[in-house]
Amino acid sequence: MIMRRELTISPDPIDEANLVSARTMSEAMGAGITFSGVVRGAEGEDSISAIKYEAFQEMAEHQFNKLFDEIESRWPIESVRLVHRTGVVNVNEPSLWVEIVSPHRAEAFAACQWLIDEMKKVVPIWKRPIAAL
Repeated sequence: MIMRRELTISPDPIDEANLVSARTMSEAMGAGITFSGVVRGAEGEDSISAIKYEAFQEMAEHQFNKLFDEIESRWPIESVRLVHRTGVVNVNEPSLWVEIVSPHRAEAFAACQWLIDEMKKVVPIWKRPIAAL
């Protein structure tokens, strides 16, 4: 099975309802999970109003594709879709959205958690908290 991949790195707001409604999966799949990473109102001890995300776009895409390759080699995943915001993302807004479609929930959850943990290590997307007023 060749894993479908969809990657978006953009300043546009993440429309979770639209993303979920666009999900496709074959009859052999039994799990479609999503994760939404939302900006919290604090960074450490400091109150914030937003986070500004910046990306080295070409390298971020390259690193995400390497991570997708690793997912494809480790788990029976039918598709992975990932959206990461750039620019200013306000508190309570999603900055990251991930969907994994697989035959069973265990591999979907494992692949999703692994992807998020690894992206934080190797994908050149930086965040700068914006202090609350």
